[in-house]
Amino acid sequence: MKIAVPVMDETLKLAGNAGHTPYFAVYNLKGGMFKSFEFEALRPNPKVAGEDQHDHDHDEHHTCDHDANDVEHIKAHDTMADAIGDCDYLVVKMACKNTAKSMMNLGVKLKKYNGSEVQADKILMELAPQFV
Repeated sequence: MKIAVPVMDETLKLAGNAGHTPYFAVYNLKGGMFKSFEFEALRPNPKVAGEDQHDHDHDEHHTCDHDANDVEHIKAHDTMADAIGDCDYLVVKMACKNTAKSMMNLGVKLKKYNGSEVQADKILMELAPQFV
């Protein structure tokens, strides 16, 4: 099973908004009752390629207000989903309806994280019992 976590960079710090994350950290779930996570890769998010990245995570409060007819915006979300389409789950703190729909179309399930941890590996350990 593969799980993607939206992260800011190589530090693997959680990005607040999955749709605007610069990268996805992809992990493989190992084990049965005693789960562990093996880091596989840091994948760039093609949806935000070329955008300026800021030192703060302003996107945590961003809302996606594009309508259902905004074809270019929907394609951008689909491109992002394609980058992690081989994953079973995407961990999210926040995700807009377009991100959710693009992921659902590829069979990637969203797993909501409401905790205060910021490191991807620690977040996965907190969520471990929820991955089946």
